[in-house]
Formats: sequence, structure tokens, C-alpha cells
Amino acid sequence: MKITIVSPDLYTYGSMVIGGILRDAGFNVTLTKNTDVSADTDIILLSLYSTLHLLDSRIRNFAEQSSKPIYVGGPISAYPDIILGELDVDGVIVGEGEESTVELLSNGVSEDISGIAFRNDGEIVWTEPKPAKLERPMPLIPDDISDQSIRGANVYIETHRGCIGACGFCQVPKFFGRTIRSREIADIIAEIKEFKQRGVQRIAISGGTSSLYQYNQHEKSVNVSAFVELLQAIAEVMGGRNVSVPDIRVDYVDEEMLHAIHDFTMGWVYYGIESGSDKMLKEMRKGVDAENNVYAIELAQQCGVKVAGSFIVGYPGETAEDYQLTKDLIEDTFLDDIFISIAEPIPETHLADLVLKTDDSENPTFIAHTGEYKALKMTESEARCFDLALHAQMCKSMPNLLTDQLYQACLDDARQQGSDVRAVTRLLQKYRGKRLSPRYK
Repeated sequence: MKITIVSPDLYTYGSMVIGGILRDAGFNVTLTKNTDVSADTDIILLSLYSTLHLLDSRIRNFAEQSSKPIYVGGPISAYPDIILGELDVDGVIVGEGEESTVELLSNGVSEDISGIAFRNDGEIVWTEPKPAKLERPMPLIPDDISDQSIRGANVYIETHRGCIGACGFCQVPKFFGRTIRSREIADIIAEIKEFKQRGVQRIAISGGTSSLYQYNQHEKSVNVSAFVELLQAIAEVMGGRNVSVPDIRVDYVDEEMLHAIHDFTMGWVYYGIESGSDKMLKEMRKGVDAENNVYAIELAQQCGVKVAGSFIVGYPGETAEDYQLTKDLIEDTFLDDIFISIAEPIPETHLADLVLKTDDSENPTFIAHTGEYKALKMTESEARCFDLALHAQMCKSMPNLLTDQLYQACLDDARQQGSDVRAVTRLLQKYRGKRLSPRYK
């Protein structure tokens, strides 16, 4: 049987993992970034990682026009009823699909298979997903993997699954659970060697929060020595300057970890700071306050590690005073790089629930901005995103000269984010009160 995995625009790590499992299970597997699928394909697996994919006319047309069975997988599978409502596909592989995908392709759709959703006599059947084993064959690595760049890396390598956090805007705990399941270092290194042999020049390690690798669930403590050993082993294969460790929680980092990041990676950390307001951090369920954020930033800087920070604006309930506290934090901390996002309500998150309870007239993503940028005709969320981007350029450790091109790029990004978040919000509102629960067998 010939299977084509379509991973639009970039090869996601998950699509490569599933491809390797199917290959070793005896299927003839092709992985592509394009929707131009060979006519002799028997079944199509559509790997989607963003809610916006459901609103992409290219993907919608591809699903509607295909004469082959299509099953959707990836992070968006956490809300299968929305997928089946928006795309003309035959089913959804829900959650971790390593085992259910093989079973589905081998035996066809059945309620006896865990972790799938499909239509049956006009109704949607959704079976309970189960955690997959982390031991698996080598991923299916495409020949042109070295051509892609995800924040500078050719690929993100999974070191563990799960997150102990409960951030209201994040779906990782919902998708992978709140128990940390770590891969063996030997397996990770063998995989990295395979990627390097296939042309990968720079990798990033991921898994929710990198420093939670081999987290001790019983003692509720990080395994610092395991994290250091992991970085050192990866650096021996790739060279330290070709390794990055994004997504570190500020409450699970210490000097030893930061020195290892300095010595065995490109020397950056990426903190999810999100806001300078303690009130908003509490609303976001971050589990930290602004003081924790500032301490972690200063600690990294003292260890010679460069710090990138992410910030979220336009969260329901964010006031002008909350926003000013975020500007103040950026001005005081001299970050090396800054990423700004308008709060996107990913389905099945606390933020999504909060947005659905918030009237458009009180949601910054829909309220017209009447302040300094009124002439630009933006929403309040877009104005804050734009303003913070301009502010950040002047407050970095190495400030950027504000050129016309940079100004326009910041403006275009804010407007695009605002448009995308409004579209996702409308999609959520469309399915309000129609959510399903899995059938437990």
C-alpha cells in the first residue's frame, strides 16, 4: 500500500516520525511538503500543526478535490470535531499517532482503534487516545531536509514528551499530558547522527521545555546532570554552535544548566516571559511572576548566555496599565531578541474558553484602537503588538536603527497576526457548545 504524508510548507518532526514507523511496518511511504500528490497513492495522511490550516483555501481545496482517503494528524488533532466540520476528510488520528496510525491503515476505520475520530451515520465517533511508546525506528528523513529553516534550525529533535506547566494558552499538556516521558540519550544521539548524515547542519531540541528532560515526577525536581549530559553528547555530534535549546521555563533553570547551554550550544535561551504584569501572568496560568522572569534573565546574562524572550499582548483582561508594565520590563532587561504574539486562542486551551466568554466589545482583538496609532486603523491588540515591536527594537542589548523597512515589517506583522487571531476566534465561536468527548472503551 502506498501512503503519502503531506506536511504543508515544512517537514514537521512528527510527520517524519510517523513516516519512519510506517516505512518499517512495510508501507511504501512518501513524505512531501506539497499538495501535488502522485495519482498512484492509496491513502493520504495530512499532517497539520496550526488551526489556521483549517482556514487555508489551499488545504481545504486539496481535501475537497482528492479522490483518495485522507486522514488528518498533528497537533490540531486535539479538536477532531472542528477538523471534521471544516475539512472534507475521512478521519482524524487523535493525539500521539504512532500506534493508531499503523492500526488504522492496516485494518481500516473501527471503534476498536484508540485515538481516532470519524463520521458514522452522520455522527462523529471519537475514541480515546492513548500515550505512545517513545521507542521507535528512525524517522523518514527527506533528501532536502537541509534546505528548511525553523528559527534557524533544520529540524527540532524530540527529547521528551509532556509538560508539568499549565499555561492557559498552550496545548502541550493537553496533547502530551503533564507527566514527563523522556527518551534515552543513546536513542536521541543515534537519531541525530542519522539527521546529520542526511545533511542537517543545525538542530534544536524540544519537548515542551528542554530543561525538563528526565524530570523526576515523584520528587518534583529537574535532573540537571541528565540535561547537561544530553547537551554534551549532542554537541559532540553536531558541534556546539550548531545546537539550540529553545523554550526554557524561568522556574526550571539554574547556573549549571546555563553554563552547559553556554558551553555546548549556540549560547542562547528562549524564555516565555509573556508579560510584565503579575495580574496577567496569573491570568495566563504561568505559575511565575515578573520577579521570577527578571531573575532568570539576569542569571542567564551573568552566565554569558544570550536571552530571547517571548511576549503575548491582547490577552482578554489586559489593561493599558498591564501593557505598560510589559514595556517597562523590556526596557529594564536588555534582552538580546524579542518575539511578540497576539494571544491566539488554540482550541481546547483555557485561553480559548476565556475568549469564548469574552464579548467582542471587550476583546482587544476586536476593539478598535483609538490612541497613538488611530490613523493606521488597527485593533487594540494589533496596536500593542506593533508598538511593543518598535519599543523592543530600541531596548535590545544591541538596539536596531528604526528604518522605514523595519517599521513596515512590524506593522505588517501586527496586522497579519490580528487577522489570523480574529479568524481563529470566529472558528471557535462557530463551534461553541458543540464540543465532543471521546468514547471510552
